Amino acid sequence: MYHYKMVQVPPNIQVQASKEKGNEAAVYLQSIANKQADEGWEFYRIDTIGVQVNAGCLDALRGKKASLANYYVITFRKPR
Repeated sequence: MYHYKMVQVPPNIQVQASKEKGNEAAVYLQSIANKQADEGWEFYRIDTIGVQVNAGCLDALRGKKASLANYYVITFRKPR
């Protein structure tokens, strides 16, 4: 049996072109995984979750449609 902890991360990270090395995403995720490991959590998986955002009443009257946003969640686990 495991306990699970989920950490939402942004879908994109920004880097300056002059400092871009090509491994920024890995370094970013590694820093999150290392922080969680320090607290006893082990990396389990990454999931994408699509969320439909419906237009509010006034926006719907103006013809605005629902939009879809993707969120990313890293799941960590540790034995109970």
